[in-house]
Amino acid sequence: MQATRIIAVRHGETDWNLGTRLQGHLDIGLNDKGRWQAQRLARALAASEEPIAAVYSSDLQRAWDTARAVAEATHRPLHTATGLRERSFGAFEGMTYAEIETQHPEEALRWRRRDPEWAPPQGESLLALRERVLSTAQAIAAQHQDEQIVLVAHGGVMDMLYRAAAGVDLQAPRTWNLGNAAANRLLWSSEGFSIVGWSDTSHLDDDAVLDETTA
Repeated sequence: MQATRIIAVRHGETDWNLGTRLQGHLDIGLNDKGRWQAQRLARALAASEEPIAAVYSSDLQRAWDTARAVAEATHRPLHTATGLRERSFGAFEGMTYAEIETQHPEEALRWRRRDPEWAPPQGESLLALRERVLSTAQAIAAQHQDEQIVLVAHGGVMDMLYRAAAGVDLQAPRTWNLGNAAANRLLWSSEGFSIVGWSDTSHLDDDAVLDETTA
């Protein structure tokens, strides 16, 4: 059975991560620590004995700059995939979680309950996000059977990949890490995704990472 080896990575840290402010499709860049994380990741992947065929990235700057560091270090082609963007949070983008709780308590409750059909105003539901992420990742992986690729994206994207690979329902509470610049290893075949290893941060010297809720 032919399979594609995938290293899925959430972008490096941004100042909005630190401020627990929703980024969504807003194009926020990496901060100094995020750039450092990207370089550490790139160095580790370049030193690996497993060759990388290509690097794919969300077109948002925080992911693209993380991916570009990897592509430059490994001398591999870098491709944009808009389907790897973070979840669209619509009217809530730019707000903190505390502001949403205060100003939109009913919406915040449905969010906390992980209602699969609920979407922020002008935003994207979990069902829509899952369909977009999985169809994009599958299409990319199908082009690289028996090869290894890197996908650089966002916390929400990593969450969907984990749930698909582990068979976890959309409404189930998250018990896995989605840290900035962690290496998450998956396999994809015609039977779907499976997990090889998750949240490897050894290249960051066990540096503390942030939760995906500030993606």
